[in-house]
Formats: sequence, C-alpha cells, structure tokens
Amino acid sequence: MSTSGGNRAIVAALLANVGIALVKLLTFFLSGSSSMLAESVHSFADTGNQLLLLLGGRKSRRQADDAHPFGYGRERYVYAFVVSIILFSVGGVFSVVEGIQKLQQPHALENPWWPIGVLLASIVLESFSFRTAIRESRHLRGSQSLVQFIRHAKAPELPVVLLEDFAALIGLTLAFLGVGLTIITRNGVFDAIGTLAIGVLLVLVALVLGAETKSLLVGEGASPADLTAIRDSINAHPEVEALIHIRTLYLGPDELLVGAKIAFARKKKLADVATAIDAVEASIREVVPIARVIYLEPDVYLPKGANPPTESIIIRAAD
Repeated sequence: MSTSGGNRAIVAALLANVGIALVKLLTFFLSGSSSMLAESVHSFADTGNQLLLLLGGRKSRRQADDAHPFGYGRERYVYAFVVSIILFSVGGVFSVVEGIQKLQQPHALENPWWPIGVLLASIVLESFSFRTAIRESRHLRGSQSLVQFIRHAKAPELPVVLLEDFAALIGLTLAFLGVGLTIITRNGVFDAIGTLAIGVLLVLVALVLGAETKSLLVGEGASPADLTAIRDSINAHPEVEALIHIRTLYLGPDELLVGAKIAFARKKKLADVATAIDAVEASIREVVPIARVIYLEPDVYLPKGANPPTESIIIRAAD
C-alpha cells in the first residue's frame, strides 16, 4: 500500500517535531527570541498536522457503505487540505503578526546562546526527518524529481511531509540567521525580521500545499502513462472494435475508477459481449492494478454520416 512509506515518514516527522517544539518553546521563555516563538508554533503546527494525516489515513480505510458507495479514500485528501489551512493560519499568519510586532518593539535577547544550540540540534533532527521522507518517496517517484513528485503524487502524505520538512529546515536557517545577527549586532530587529521571514515562508508553502490538495479533492484522472496503458489494453482485445470514449477518476490515492464506452460488432451475442467485457476488465487491472472500479458500456459504430453523441470520440490504439 502506498500508505506504508507515508506513515513511516509521518511518524518520523511527528517524533522529531514533538521534542523540537517543546525545546523551542522553553528556549523562547529563556531567551525572549521571537524567532524561537515562531519556530515553536511552527513545530506545534507540524505536530498537529502529522496527527491529522495519520487520522485521515485511518479513516480512509473504512469500508464502503450506502452513504459512501465508493468508499472513504478521499478522506486522506480532506485531511491533507486541512493541514494546509492549519499551516497557513496557525504557523504562517501567527509568525507574520509576531514579526511585525517585534519590528515595532525590538528588544535584546536574554541567554542568547540557548537559541543557537537549540536551532543547531533542531536542524539535525529535521534533517533526519527530511531524509526519511526522501528515502520513503524514492520507490514511488521513480525518475521524477521531488518537485514533480509533489505536484503529481496522488497519495498526499509524503508530499505534505516533504514540504513541511523542507519548510522547517529553511525556517530554522532563517531563525538561526536572525538570532545570530541579533547576538552579533545586539539589535533585536534582526530577530524580528527572521520571525517575519519564517511566517512568509510558511504562508507560501501552505498555499502550494493547498493548491495541490484542492486539485485532488476536486477530482483528478489517471496519469498520462496509466491512461495510455488502459487505452492500449482495451484496444488490444480482439473482440473490441474501438474505444469510443473513456473517463477516469481517483476515488482515493490507491483506487482508480474507470468508465469507458467500447464498440463491439453489431451481430455479437450478448453472452459473448459480457465475456469480452470481463476479459477487458481483467486486462485493465493487470496493467493498472489500482483500477479497482470499472464500468464498461458496450456500443456499436454508428452508420457513416450519422451524428454521434457529443462526447463520443473514436480513440484508436494509434492515438
């Protein structure tokens, strides 16, 4: 299942963020650094996000019922979208507001070396989490770059963790620069600028994550490679004269719906058509195993010159 690698990455990020968030918050109280406060809120938000992703994965495994006949696979998309909202509101907006306030009233840091030590340790832990997410994504993304994987992945967990960990590492670097410059110059403005930069970063990441998960919620079709494989498997069947039209839709990250109208010979018997449809369904599942819900409508060619239905387009194997 595609959730296994995602769950390992989520758990790794969760364990790292719980400890990091508590230590960052303690360091804020000891030093008064607004960058550390922003980073502690960031880590608490990430911790809540990872719990939401695990909850979404659990809820998505419920069996289909009368109210949801196609199952609950899209629960994972819903919770990933909620994560983007939390990251935007709790992490990003809070940090931006805190940064603006500190710019208006900057102050020197107390116990300034505490934040430096905590930030360095946090970078190490976040790097471990990020490395785990990258390793777990390798067998899913194949030759895709990380950017392509995040944009096109149908399972939201790994892209979310990758984006969160990347944002965390950049945020820690910004906080380190803000705190470091504040220590060197004894000017609290740099700490405030670091806080503001962290907030802007989180807002941008949340917007990217929200846009990608929104597309999944609205409904995405099969990838070009899978769609070609499905078309070829249908057209390759000896009883099929042509594929008239096809529609696909992800019901969840691991479940694809396929609906198609296929042409058979006019004089073909109903029993033979039914047997051929069963064989076509089996061939589709063989080339694209996640195509679990398949509806095939038999049809015949219209007489030459007749007006076909508006959405009926003959798609031959050569296409």
